[in-house]
Amino acid sequence: MTLTARLAAATRRLKESGVVDPARDARVLLAAALGIDRTRLTLMGEDDVTDAQFSQFERMLSAREKRQPVAQIIGKREFFGLEFTVTPDVLDPRPETEHLVEIALEKPFESVLDIGLGSGCILLTLLHKTPNSRGVGCDVSPAALKVAAENAKRLGIEGRAEFVQSNWLDALPEQRFDLIVSNPPYIAADAMQELAPEVRDWEPEIALTPGGDGLEPYRIITQAAPRWLNKEGRLIVEIGFDQGEAVAEMFANEGFVNVRISKDYAGHDRVVSGNLK
Repeated sequence: MTLTARLAAATRRLKESGVVDPARDARVLLAAALGIDRTRLTLMGEDDVTDAQFSQFERMLSAREKRQPVAQIIGKREFFGLEFTVTPDVLDPRPETEHLVEIALEKPFESVLDIGLGSGCILLTLLHKTPNSRGVGCDVSPAALKVAAENAKRLGIEGRAEFVQSNWLDALPEQRFDLIVSNPPYIAADAMQELAPEVRDWEPEIALTPGGDGLEPYRIITQAAPRWLNKEGRLIVEIGFDQGEAVAEMFANEGFVNVRISKDYAGHDRVVSGNLK
């Protein structure tokens, strides 16, 4: 079979499994199995694959049919133009989270704390874009911290990033930062079953939902942040589409000013930001 025929067959299989964009996913997986850039597939349409490549592609297709996320299958995801290792121990970096990074980069900073580090995509992107800055990332998951450390090394910034295992800020050494960022678990418990299988069944639940109304992480972060921020320091968090007003009120109640709710490119409330007086 040619690559074109294999792609067509794979697309049909993924479509039957309920995958939202089967043609795209089939191309990503085939390119990964061949070890080439996706753009080369068109040029190789009449070629075929080796037995080893075919076996690899079949394993990837079978995983995707079970709705395992593509990033987990191929082990990586692009975020803000950078490549990050992704495993089942961390959230798959999402395009909408790039909006948080854009807001953080609007003003200069020399020190940054990321609460709930995950893959490190937020913290490490910020450090990569600001060569004179240093950062700390904390996460309750040792496995997530390992992934973040690997990503820091791949990006060549491991010397400017420190990783701390901590339940929120409980184990973090006393210090202050110009900027605190966080994409905490925020999905309400009763909304979990509404998630796509790729998220609900494959990503770490601890990174998706805190239970209850989904707002408890923001209560913890907004109450703790003033202790960890420098004067006029900024706090920036990602939120669920319907949480903007509630989280903005928490910011104001804890003394933050210039509180802003920002929308992502789909028009949904996505980020709340503010700074200390």
